[in-house]
Amino acid sequence: MKPARVIVSVLVALVVVVSAACGGSDQSVPDNAVAVVDGTPITKAELDQLLARAKKTYTAQKRAFPKAGTAEYQSLQTQAVAYLVQRAEYDVEAENLKITVTDKEIEARITQLKTQYFGGSQAKLDKQIKDQGYTTESFRDDIRARVLSEKIYAAVTKDAKVTDAQVTTYYVANKKQPPIYTPESRDVRHILVKTKDEATRIYDELKSGGDFAALVTKNTLDEASKAGGGKMTIKRGDTVAEFDSTAFLLPTDSISRPVKTQFGYHVIQALSDVRPAKTLSQTAATAQIKALLLEKSKNDALTKWTNENKKELDKKVVYAVGFAPPAAATDTTTTG
Repeated sequence: MKPARVIVSVLVALVVVVSAACGGSDQSVPDNAVAVVDGTPITKAELDQLLARAKKTYTAQKRAFPKAGTAEYQSLQTQAVAYLVQRAEYDVEAENLKITVTDKEIEARITQLKTQYFGGSQAKLDKQIKDQGYTTESFRDDIRARVLSEKIYAAVTKDAKVTDAQVTTYYVANKKQPPIYTPESRDVRHILVKTKDEATRIYDELKSGGDFAALVTKNTLDEASKAGGGKMTIKRGDTVAEFDSTAFLLPTDSISRPVKTQFGYHVIQALSDVRPAKTLSQTAATAQIKALLLEKSKNDALTKWTNENKKELDKKVVYAVGFAPPAAATDTTTTG
């Protein structure tokens, strides 16, 4: 993950299933608040700070921030309110579960982020916090929310388990799916251009001894592979049919004539032999299957816990007029 995304990821990193509360919209909410959760107000200032950080993210990504009053802005505001309500609800549930987050734990997580993404530099971390629109206090609040959500997740999912019988059942039913099955793969490189004439010219240059990497830098429209000289490892079925067929039929080291796809025209070179498909034995695949099924079991446990608590949580949420979520709306938010 790039450092520029680290702070943003903290903002949305609650590893939970969020059910949009259906609490009422009530004028008893304080004038400076958008909602009240179990007696705790969520202030307009908190919402404004969250939206300001979102705006900075849009700007960094060179995207136009939605204008106030538009459907897009309303949707973004609804998501922001839902996030803040979720945090407050989890504070309530954490108290019920007797879960707390200490200052020491917050400091440890900040140190971890600083070491992992900023080379241990406090100055670089501070700059990133500022660039993302955080104050020191709001950044620590989001770190606390992340640690708290992880603790809740651990508490709620601690009894999740996977049996040998479940592993066997999964293996039998998914022999043609990852992680059990790995399709054919091959290393290739390509140049993508708009027209057949461009592709033909590049093909002729390559056949005359032209430098593939240099022609990639000069011509390709595929930004994802450009930095690597057009190189990529593909698995059978990963790419569009026309590209896939040509890439796997080419003799090693040979160069294709222009190949048309929905993206334009490609000139492809096969860099390696085709690596054959593989199917792992159950023994070899067991660890990966268990990890996959354990994650599912934990997510199921979390969903069940959330649903069981939803009605009571909903009763503890009151929204200011104009800030309630759409009726019967549900949002699913995971870490990333």
